[in-house]
Amino acid sequence: MLKKIILLSLFSLAMSPAFSQVQRKVSLYLFSQYNKTLSDQTKGNNPWGFGLGLQATANTKTKLKPMLEVTGDWYQEDDKVLRLNPDGSFPVKDNTVNEMINVFAGATFSPIHEVYTMISTGPSFIGDKVLLGIKPTVGFYFSKSQRITAKLAYINIFNRDKLSGKDFGTLSFGLGIKLL
Repeated sequence: MLKKIILLSLFSLAMSPAFSQVQRKVSLYLFSQYNKTLSDQTKGNNPWGFGLGLQATANTKTKLKPMLEVTGDWYQEDDKVLRLNPDGSFPVKDNTVNEMINVFAGATFSPIHEVYTMISTGPSFIGDKVLLGIKPTVGFYFSKSQRITAKLAYINIFNRDKLSGKDFGTLSFGLGIKLL
């Protein structure tokens, strides 16, 4: 009887790490972010913004992993100055960026465990417009467990102003916490 208890205890002890170390298929992070507008035709009307985002990354055994990111940003500051169109005409409607929602997909590459880079692209919703955006990112984890992360990104939204063909560019700094 004692041999069975000892054998069962050793088997349980040996197998418990195998069950507790199963890696999740997806890592999910909640981000808070600050955006500083670098270029836009109405930069004075939307000089900075803040927002929230979710980032999901597939946990593969490779250093290159697919990812999906959804962010929502609000631009509250406005200098209340009317900006004319590049041709000198009055705008038919307000071109100020009040909010921006991005749905970007791409890949993340982690050369070492604590550092990662990402490149993603997808639709950006600014007001009633759907525009194409791209977002290169560099980030790092504060610990080996990868529970808390910080990242710096450049978001470029192409052809925000159809008349001039100018893009909307913003520098984004985010802090994230792992949910899954």
